[in-house]
Amino acid sequence: MPELPEVEVVRRGLQNHVAGRTIARVEVFHPRAIRRHVPGAVDFASRLVGRQLVEARRRGKYLWVDLSSGEAVLAHLGMSGQMLVQPQGAPDEKHLRVRVGFADDGPELRFVDQRTFGGLSVEETVEVDGVLLPDPVAHIARDPMDPAFDLAAAVAAVRRKRTEIKRALLDQTLVSGIGNIYADEALWRTKLHWARPTDKLTAAKAGELLSAATDVMNEALSVGGTSFDALYVNINGQSGYFDRSLNAYGQEGLPCGRCGRPIRREPFMNRSSFSCPKCQPHPPGFAAA
Repeated sequence: MPELPEVEVVRRGLQNHVAGRTIARVEVFHPRAIRRHVPGAVDFASRLVGRQLVEARRRGKYLWVDLSSGEAVLAHLGMSGQMLVQPQGAPDEKHLRVRVGFADDGPELRFVDQRTFGGLSVEETVEVDGVLLPDPVAHIARDPMDPAFDLAAAVAAVRRKRTEIKRALLDQTLVSGIGNIYADEALWRTKLHWARPTDKLTAAKAGELLSAATDVMNEALSVGGTSFDALYVNINGQSGYFDRSLNAYGQEGLPCGRCGRPIRREPFMNRSSFSCPKCQPHPPGFAAA
């Protein structure tokens, strides 16, 4: 699923191409695309038509666009969701789920989702620490790229969790935006195994890890994110290129960039975790699955 850099790439595209425009038409082609909008397709469209898209925003991996009504359109990209800006009259994509047309008759916004795990919904906003967020996002922590992110508070929260460090990195209520890819890359950079207990980390090492996660996500953002297939694209349909710079994730059997040992893959939470057996040794008492 897309992580912070991939979602930020989409957010920037939406901000540049649809913010400030007024919605004139909404077409829903698949009910699953708006299943989180419980009142259904007619209500979804009626709450959008005539509204202006004010600002595209993000917290961690969560993306939304504020509406002039005070509500927000929350976008769940899921495994294959794409927000595309296309000229009117351009051929429909095979998996087009929602089309939004604008009063200026300019390019339209399309939600395309091959696997239909993603979707759109109109949500009420609530105030959290002085910021308005869609209600389903209210519990999500700030991410490391947020100007108000408090590194010391995040370090303390991670160390209090008493779990494996990678589980803590993926816990969006502690620090948001980090997923499987960038967790593995940050752990590789700081020479930590994913199963290291959080309460055994010093504050300095935990801070180093979160800083490494920030660095790797910034580097990924600079090249458009990580795209392993045609499903991860920006609003123009272009792929990112950070997969060419990965040191651990998906590199099973390839030599570690530091020591040359083959990168290993281990089962983790019904998926995989990648690490170097020499640079990232198992913590004491670790039992392989």
